[in-house]
Amino acid sequence: MNQSGEGLRDRKKRRTRAALERATLRLSAEKGYDHVTVEEIAAEADVSVRTFFNYFAGKDDALIGADPDTGPRMVARVLEAEGATPFEAYRDAVLAEIDDELNSARDLWLLRKDVLMQRPDLLVRAFASSAEAEQKLSAAVAQRAGLPADHLYPRLLVAAGTVAFRCAVTRWALDDTVELGGLVAEAFDLFGAGLAHAPHDHEGGAS
Repeated sequence: MNQSGEGLRDRKKRRTRAALERATLRLSAEKGYDHVTVEEIAAEADVSVRTFFNYFAGKDDALIGADPDTGPRMVARVLEAEGATPFEAYRDAVLAEIDDELNSARDLWLLRKDVLMQRPDLLVRAFASSAEAEQKLSAAVAQRAGLPADHLYPRLLVAAGTVAFRCAVTRWALDDTVELGGLVAEAFDLFGAGLAHAPHDHEGGAS
């Protein structure tokens, strides 16, 4: 599933970022994370150290792999989707992030999980980054649905979508005959019937 509306420059940036993440994970698995240097990561990815720091503040960020552009990109998709319910706009924003490169990156997900398990401090940072992204997406869903930002519906929708994605990734990690995009779509379909339409805001506030 390719990124629609993404220019050549953006695709190149995503590929470079992915190459640096792959190098960080591969070297960490081989040598141990604490023994890997930024210089080695840059050399493995065939880029300069300066290029590395254009994408990451340090190797911790490269290991976590949280792309700062992902959240804003998904928020924009949610708000700009035409003729879609809030559920459909959010689901499509998630699926749009799963392109051909990510579909083939199963080994990286497994490596990242293994390396992060060795560094609980970075695992906590990874979860914190995910929570921040969820909050921004919830605000976008609320705006799309015409609901207050503190309404339960957008929070529940985004949280359920996050769980659905994680469940799909877990299944994907165990079965190399299926594609991540198909599993995520299936997971959204399974819970979507109950959240497919935003409720009317009868209470005028949080629920």
